[in-house]
Formats: sequence, structure tokens, C-alpha cells
Amino acid sequence: MKNITIAIDGFSSTGKSTLAKQLAKELAYVYVDTGAMYRAVAFFAMKNNFIKADFFDKTALIDSLPKIQLEFKYNADLGFAEMYLNGENVEKQIRTIEVSSFVSKVAEVSEVRSKLVEQQQQMGTNKAIVMDGRDIGTVVFPKAELKIFMTASAETRAQRRFDELKQKGDDVSYEEVLKNVVERDYIDTHREDSPLVIAEDAIEIDNSYLNKEEQFTAVLELVKEVVKIS
Repeated sequence: MKNITIAIDGFSSTGKSTLAKQLAKELAYVYVDTGAMYRAVAFFAMKNNFIKADFFDKTALIDSLPKIQLEFKYNADLGFAEMYLNGENVEKQIRTIEVSSFVSKVAEVSEVRSKLVEQQQQMGTNKAIVMDGRDIGTVVFPKAELKIFMTASAETRAQRRFDELKQKGDDVSYEEVLKNVVERDYIDTHREDSPLVIAEDAIEIDNSYLNKEEQFTAVLELVKEVVKIS
């Protein structure tokens, strides 16, 4: 079977990573969670007091970018790669609501995007890759053979995220999560550098009423069609 590049974009909490992991496992492809990369940079900024609720020292973060080393390491027990920041496993720390509240602001910084996009493009040199994020089909891999854009109502996505956080033991309210989802949507779609938009040749999937298996089955059929005509 011919190897292709699969780009999955969409709004936060639409299950992009879950779908990407399923596809990568089924196709024996490399999976890259670009959101984790931006979350790791946001976590770095938080740890170094570059960003707070009412403060963001962008210059300090930009100056520190050469000190940020990101790496994915496969965890055989979990079945997917975890995010490492400067040699430390930060997979759990980057999934908190606090990091979520800052990640879109960090992702607005052009220098951050430039650094991460370059790394992402290097990862996809040999194809056979599934990558999810906000600008994969428009900026990172504009020539990807298959582009998926995922969406769902803000309320549906907030409920999914809330359930996920509660399951992990995080003390959050649904209202807090919904506010975060709406704010991230606005920032992601209005930033000057690589805003979240649907690529002209992307296939849009609203999964408000689809379960994970229905979604996976539908997209896997799309993959088979693309491979067949490639």
C-alpha cells in the first residue's frame, strides 16, 4: 500500500488525537500530536513565569526558544508516544486546564510556530505519518494526500473535555471548561499567523453525534479511497 500523509485539523476537544492514534495504529504509521508540542512550550512558559493570567512576556519566551528541546518517546505500555520537554516526561502536566488556558496564546507567537512547524515538516519527510493540530493541512503539509477537518458544537466539546478532566481527578467545573473552549476557538481562528481555517481540499467531519468507532470507520474508508487513487 502506498504511504501517504494524513493531516487532521480542527477545533479543540474534537477528538483529533484519538482519531489520529487509531489511524496510525491501523496503518502502522507514525503519529505526531502537534498540540502536545504547543502545550509543552506553554508549560515551559508557565514554569519560567513568562505567562500568567494577566501577563505574557513574549520576548522572554522567544529568547528562550533555543533552550526548548521537544521529543516524543514511545511508551509500549500505553501504546503511544509521550511528550518530553528537555528530557522530562511532561505528558500529564501538559493536559491540565491551566495549560489549556495558555496554549492558544503561546501558539499565536510567530517565532514559536516557526520553530515547531520546521520540526513537524522534518518528521513527515518520509510520509506514512498522521499528524493532528490546527494548521497541518494549510501550513505544515499543504500537499497532504488526505486532509480532515473536525468540528462539533462548543457545548459538546466542553462536555467531552469536562468528563475527561473529571476522570483524571481534576477539580474543574463545566462552565470553566466551556469558557476555555470558546476562548480557544476565538484565539485559534483570529490569530494573524496561521489561523485555524478549513483547507480548500479538506473533508469536514462534524462528530457531534458520532462515537469514536463510527468516526474511525468513516475516515478509514476515506484513507482507502485516497490510497487507491494515489
